Amino acid sequence: MAGMLPPHARPRSLSGMQPTSDSLHLGNYLGALVNWVDLQESSEAFYFIADLHALTVPTDPEVVRRRTRVTAAQFIAGGVDPARSAVFCQSHLPQHAELGWVMNCITAFGEASRMTQFKDKVAKGQNANVGLFTYPMLMAADILMYDADKVPVGEDQRQHLEITRDLAQRFNQRFGETLRVPEPYILKETAKIMELSDPASKMSGSNSPEAGLILLSDEPARIAKKIKSAVTDAEREIRYDAEHKAGVSNLLVIESALTGVPLDSVEKSYDGLGYGALKTRVADVVVESVRPFQERMAELLGDPAELDRILAGGAERAGEVAEATVTRVFDAVGLLLPSRRGS
Repeated sequence: MAGMLPPHARPRSLSGMQPTSDSLHLGNYLGALVNWVDLQESSEAFYFIADLHALTVPTDPEVVRRRTRVTAAQFIAGGVDPARSAVFCQSHLPQHAELGWVMNCITAFGEASRMTQFKDKVAKGQNANVGLFTYPMLMAADILMYDADKVPVGEDQRQHLEITRDLAQRFNQRFGETLRVPEPYILKETAKIMELSDPASKMSGSNSPEAGLILLSDEPARIAKKIKSAVTDAEREIRYDAEHKAGVSNLLVIESALTGVPLDSVEKSYDGLGYGALKTRVADVVVESVRPFQERMAELLGDPAELDRILAGGAERAGEVAEATVTRVFDAVGLLLPSRRGS
């Protein structure tokens, strides 16, 4: 029935990631995935591969398929537990596109035109298709589908979360209390990881050069080479000073984040040592930290049938919630419900 929001026993969290690369980098892992793993402890979590969103740029079908499995495997290798969290592909549930259309229909053209990510990507010459323009409305549908209380997103997605809240409130005012309005849950990064080659810039899979990225798929020798080539400064003292010693500070942050040792203690442990010792130890820490991840990745990608089974199971669990939400929405707006959706 429209106007009735069903209660749920535990808070719900929802997040997704596009399958746009063959490997997460260290910034992805520490900035997002670690938080996802923590949220499993306190909420009913839904984590999806945003493969529909990936179609807003020119794609190679085989690359999309491969990266979709790789992204799912990375979720699991990074600590997301399919027994506790629904891990699934966005495209496996048609309800995402259905609710996305309804969101399109209550969004003003001018409102959509003001979304900064669309304007930024067009300014950079990216393919300006309608899918890119309506991306925020599909993202709103993704979030609202699961009655999420917590939506872990980075600062760059804050505007998309705000339009999601606006659309939910608008829908509820027009059609009755049907959609849960999610509370902002902007991630406070446990560690802001910067590029190795330009420590003034945040590590980014889309903008950073290869030499500036620590990919979780990198072989140990490659990780060590990148870290030992990291830009530092002309001084010799190892201390945390993000403004004046960005490169050294970035390496200290990486070690602290991966070992759990407080930053000031890590800094003190280098008293009397030089940059060579810093880079060698940080390289060893990173190599040992990503080893279990890489081993689990190899297991998962070595058995694609099992990975597909996990995704199918996650879609089944998520589909129950998605179907209930779309049924409420369709009923609220006056669409005749097919027999599979009841009345």
